[in-house]
Amino acid sequence: MKLRFIGTTSGGGNCPTLYETDRGTIVVQGYRVTDEEALSQLRDVLDGETFVEVPRELLTRFAPKE
Repeated sequence: MKLRFIGTTSGGGNCPTLYETDRGTIVVQGYRVTDEEALSQLRDVLDGETFVEVPRELLTRFAPKE
């Protein structure tokens, strides 16, 4: 899989960041959700899945519109 940098709302090259793949999907770099209460509210979680938290601004500013 090849990644193309889309954008970030952080300074100094830290996360959060968005990438687009050559498969037509988006990779999100963010802070891992570890809060047990939040995790207990997630549905249909498959093995191998993880969850990250990013600012809304990152998605509204850089997410592809297509």
